[in-house]
Amino acid sequence: MDSTQQAAAARKASPAGNLLYPIRSILEPIELSELFPSAQPLEVELGSGDGSFLVEWARLNPQRNFIGVERLLGRLKKLDRKGRRAGLTNLRGNRIESSYFLQYLLPKNCASALHIYFPDPWPKRKHRRHRLINESFPNIAAEILTPGGIVFLRTDDADYFAQMQEVFAPSIKFKLIETPDMLRNVLTDFERDFNAKGIQTLRAAYQLRE
Repeated sequence: MDSTQQAAAARKASPAGNLLYPIRSILEPIELSELFPSAQPLEVELGSGDGSFLVEWARLNPQRNFIGVERLLGRLKKLDRKGRRAGLTNLRGNRIESSYFLQYLLPKNCASALHIYFPDPWPKRKHRRHRLINESFPNIAAEILTPGGIVFLRTDDADYFAQMQEVFAPSIKFKLIETPDMLRNVLTDFERDFNAKGIQTLRAAYQLRE
């Protein structure tokens, strides 16, 4: 490893460095080796918000790498601050639309898990075509996940939850499984506030068949 490579590795490994990584090209998949100091199984949260879930989940799982995808820069900056404060080197954030990142920028068969928690429900019927979890999502997710990889879903919107179940039910590529207790116990800030008001979290998990 030459001096340039060593410097780059040091920047990636340093918790003091910026955890937000800009997308270099919107036409080619990202190079995961450029994001993390260690090659480890990858999990991706699509719509990471302020990072409250992902920072804690990354802290609990240092043997895994994590990418948080979020469109709003202000929210990503919170993920960055929280992650650096926790000294995490296995966490990165990317600012881009989740659906585009999933379909075009993630390498094939790279992720062991996708987390989608409380995505925008687009409640008006004419806007539902914008929902992230739609008829094409299972096939797209199947291309990104490693064998046995899992899609973890949470929402407080009953109509959207029904749609999530409907698009995965006919897929021969996935099977319904239980969300592990350890994961269920790590809440987003949004989820914690809603649960305190008596609003139930609706969960589902679908595992890619090997």
